[in-house]
Amino acid sequence: MADETNHNQAGEVAPSTVDKQAPSVAEEHAPSTDSPEATDIPTANTPDPKAANPEDNPNAAKPAAVPPKREKPAAAKAATAEKAADATAEKPAAAPKAAKKEKAPSVEDKPFVEFIEQDYLPALQKAIAQQGVQDLQVSFAKQKVPITGFESAEECWQIIGSWSEIGKRQFNLYFPEEDIQGKKGFSCNEGKNPSTLESFLIDERKITLDLLVYGLVQRLGGQKWLGRN
Repeated sequence: MADETNHNQAGEVAPSTVDKQAPSVAEEHAPSTDSPEATDIPTANTPDPKAANPEDNPNAAKPAAVPPKREKPAAAKAATAEKAADATAEKPAAAPKAAKKEKAPSVEDKPFVEFIEQDYLPALQKAIAQQGVQDLQVSFAKQKVPITGFESAEECWQIIGSWSEIGKRQFNLYFPEEDIQGKKGFSCNEGKNPSTLESFLIDERKITLDLLVYGLVQRLGGQKWLGRN
C-alpha cells in the first residue's frame, strides 16, 4: 500500500489536500466569535424544519383522510318511512272524551209556588202522618198574618195545617219573601188566634226539601203535638 503522505523533492513531508481543506471548511461553518449566530448545519437533536412540514416534504406522514358519510339509498329511506307509517296506523285512536253530564236541577230550584205545591206539601203530609196524625188538613194560601199587630202588614204566602184529634190544633208557616231561602216565620195555636210570630230555620245557610220538612216536624214535636203527646 502506497504511503498517502506526499514527499517533496527536498525530503520534507508535504501536507495532504484533506488537511488543507479542513481549516477552510471549519472556518466557513464556524460561528463568529464576536456575536452568536445560528448556522445551517443540522444537529442530531434538532429536526429539519422543512421535513416537519408535510406540505413541503412529500415524504412526511400525512393524516388519514376521513371517508365521506354515505347517505341511505332512496329505497332504504322509503322503507323507514313506511315502517313509521305502519307503527302510527297500528296505534288505536284515542277514545273521545265523554261529554260531561250536566247536573240535573234540584227541586229547590223550581219556582216557589211550584215547589211548595208539588214537592213540599206532599212530603210534609207524609212525615206528619208517620207521627200518628190521622186527620191532618193542609192548605197553601196568600193572606194576612193572623197575629195581633200584623193587621197592616201585606199578605204573604202561608202553609196552614190543622187537625182535631185532641182539641183544635193549627200551625202556620210564613214565607214573606216568597223564597224558601229567604226569611221564614212560624206560629201555632189551639182553638184561638196565635199571639207570637217566631223565626223559623234562621241559622241554616241552605234550605232543602228534607230540611224544611224535618224542621217543621221537629217544631211540632217540641210543641208536644205529635206522637203520644
